[in-house]
Amino acid sequence: MQTRVIKIKNNSLDDEQINQVIDILSSGGLVALPTETVYGLAANYNDAKAVEKLHAVKNRSKDKPFTLLICDINEIDNFACDVLPAAYRLADRFWPGPLTIILKSKDKPTVGLRMPDCRVALDILKQLDFPLVCPSANLSGKREPLSAEDVLEDLKGKIELVLDGGKVRLGIPSTVVDASSLPFKILRKGFIDDKLIKELAAKKRVLFVCTGNSCRSVMAQALFEKKLKEKNRSDIEVSSAGLSASIGTGASFETKQLLKEEGIDVSSHIAQRVNEEMLKRSDLILVMERLQEETILKDKPYLKSRLYLLKEFSKFNQGKSEIEDPIGKGMDIYKNSFLDIKAAVDRLVDLV
Repeated sequence: MQTRVIKIKNNSLDDEQINQVIDILSSGGLVALPTETVYGLAANYNDAKAVEKLHAVKNRSKDKPFTLLICDINEIDNFACDVLPAAYRLADRFWPGPLTIILKSKDKPTVGLRMPDCRVALDILKQLDFPLVCPSANLSGKREPLSAEDVLEDLKGKIELVLDGGKVRLGIPSTVVDASSLPFKILRKGFIDDKLIKELAAKKRVLFVCTGNSCRSVMAQALFEKKLKEKNRSDIEVSSAGLSASIGTGASFETKQLLKEEGIDVSSHIAQRVNEEMLKRSDLILVMERLQEETILKDKPYLKSRLYLLKEFSKFNQGKSEIEDPIGKGMDIYKNSFLDIKAAVDRLVDLV
């Protein structure tokens, strides 16, 4: 086999060159391409013969899985299931970049995913209608391939194409993190500092949800943030949203007044509606009423283990387990709801 080489100019491929790459990959061929870490060797994940060929060319054991490359963080859900919120935080922070995340797979025990910080690789991925497996473009156990010359030294005559983008930018393999369960494990040290990964994995996101995101969830968020500050806690991110919020509206007048008495200014609050991305990325979701809990779980049963009524989770058992919606009911009802939320939040800070 003759291995062709395409020189990459201006860090990009033209349409004709991308079509050549796609044709080779679609036909079961192998293409070496640059990433920011090392050169990778790409094959069509949906083509069993191509994957078998990849194992043979690399002289790699068939029981050792390959990493998949993706070009959009939303593709995580195409391949993984039961993704932990902290795994999304890692992807949000380090992708595109030198981080491989191991997650529970939909059809296998686990799957490794990475989004490379390389224009050439991303441009190719965006044009494909099938996923790519892409280990390093070398023989297993050999030195990392940092240039097209390194690739050819090992694989010339064994693969169809090498995209020559010069020497890679980082020259250090991606950090590999097993984020399929807690605690996360760093399986391979790489370019990203282990400390940064551990700090991010240790953080939590708490989401307060009510109906309109104009009173109860606003109170809960503001009071909880104040309590965290008093406890010198910087490990928790807090947000709020409403199931049927009028997007862009502010906090109610009564909410502003009650929080002002606590020394809290929420005049800049802007209501937002709950969406799936918020829910997936939250470690703890606290609602005010049973109906809100049921509404969320109806479409997203996977959230059951991290969705609770605020008063129940906080073990604040005085009165009803629900917190009444005060909207349009006068200041007395507002105060009652406010006091319930404040008491629950005071307990909450020691539970998360």
